[in-house]
Amino acid sequence: MKIKIVNKSQNSLPQYSTAQSAGVDLRADLAEPIILKPFERMLIPTGLFIQLPDGYEAQVRPRSGLAISKGVTVLNSPGTIDADYRGEIKIILINLSQEDFIINNGERIAQMIISSYKQVEWDKVEFLDESDRGAGGFGHTGKH
Repeated sequence: MKIKIVNKSQNSLPQYSTAQSAGVDLRADLAEPIILKPFERMLIPTGLFIQLPDGYEAQVRPRSGLAISKGVTVLNSPGTIDADYRGEIKIILINLSQEDFIINNGERIAQMIISSYKQVEWDKVEFLDESDRGAGGFGHTGKH
């Protein structure tokens, strides 16, 4: 699948790190480094603009290495980029550590996965069919 992309950053286009990677790395597009203080959140630009085909979304997710090593993650994870959005992709990062985190230009700050979806039509009814699970949720099975 080909997706139209405009790259206004000095970074390379997003790419897969391995042959079987599900996501591409997104990089910060910054004029100068930014300090993300402990428990601070910030919107970080990427300089990327995409045009997705109908029936597809882009999901922005944290990078596991950044989360475990620095305590930095994507706040609205997964963030959804709709097919009709044409603005710049920006990443909401939060620093959950107790140390400052310096974001440099070109730093890999998140990953993006392209996924298909289906829209639904609602069928308003008065009751739902029974199931074995019923209304049980939030650990009701006792399985760990």
